[in-house]
Amino acid sequence: MRLTFTLLFIIFLGGSMVANAQANKKKIVKHSNVGLGKKKMPVSKKPIYISETPTRVKITTDSGVLIIKLYDSTPLHRDNFVKLVKAGFYDSLLFHRVIPQFMIQGGDPMSKTAVSGTLLGNGGDNLQRIPAEIKMQYFHKRGALAAARDGNPEKASSGCQFYLVQGNKLSPTEIVLAEQRIGKKFTEAEKKLYSVDGGTPWLDGQYTVFGETESGFEVIDKIAAMARDSNNRPLTDIRMKIEILKP
Repeated sequence: MRLTFTLLFIIFLGGSMVANAQANKKKIVKHSNVGLGKKKMPVSKKPIYISETPTRVKITTDSGVLIIKLYDSTPLHRDNFVKLVKAGFYDSLLFHRVIPQFMIQGGDPMSKTAVSGTLLGNGGDNLQRIPAEIKMQYFHKRGALAAARDGNPEKASSGCQFYLVQGNKLSPTEIVLAEQRIGKKFTEAEKKLYSVDGGTPWLDGQYTVFGETESGFEVIDKIAAMARDSNNRPLTDIRMKIEILKP
């Protein structure tokens, strides 16, 4: 089963705030089964690597370069990500799932050698899940880096798959609807970011956000706009290489 955002995304599609995404509704629902599999996966409970702060990574893609800052107050996710980057885990993997005005997702180890048209999103279930580090001050604004997960009740994250938010700009009415859906009152600063820059607020409180884009927003836009198949996999492979930047 694929590691996706099915339940939340169906809610998103059902609201008035995504009229511009209705064209993709059937494809997303059909190919968005939640899960990494039915077996219970172990959960990592200790930091794996303690990095210097602040930690920044450079993601080089076929579409350009992104600079991402990792948050210090989500240390389990930060340390796990750094460990994988230093091991070269992500090098040559694909952004295997992209949905315009929503997000771009990558980190499936099976994507490295997957032939065109292969359904991806199942890889990494042999890695330990990362306990949720959901901090309400870190939300799904444009450029947010967050961990994908299956439907486990603890909201523990995938040990490797991640996504970058593209989102869309929200009107005042859409912001109110988002608040009602997730049961959270946005701060004025959050409202401004969601209305001016955009984001995916219906995911707030459901997935761990552990970093943010500092530069390369146009790369997210370019990847999200790629032609894709019925599984939202780009028809042209978009590979990545990630490295830790020196302080």
